[in-house]
Amino acid sequence: MKPVLKTKEVAAYAERVRQIGKNPQLLTTHVSLYNALFVCWQQSGYNNPFPVSRRMLMSYSRIASTATYHKCIKELETFGYIWYYPSFHPIKGSLVEWPEDRHDNRSADSMIA
Repeated sequence: MKPVLKTKEVAAYAERVRQIGKNPQLLTTHVSLYNALFVCWQQSGYNNPFPVSRRMLMSYSRIASTATYHKCIKELETFGYIWYYPSFHPIKGSLVEWPEDRHDNRSADSMIA
């Protein structure tokens, strides 16, 4: 049986996308990457944190340059939209966590200059 996404989770995701849209420092590539992260989260059964691979995220977000990918994922973390745990192991992959599920006082709104 597939896990069911709760209304609260969809609302939190939609609010984050609105926040990203209001941040003048973030571009369409950031939104596209954030949406790709949402797809990976769905595929993981809505687990948090969830595994990601650069190749998959670049494919889903249509980002062609690895430099752009690394810049965007770092900036999404810097602004508090995600928590990114990179792995340099070729098989393990990296992890991403949504900050709403973490007890931390760092928020996206406080990171916007």
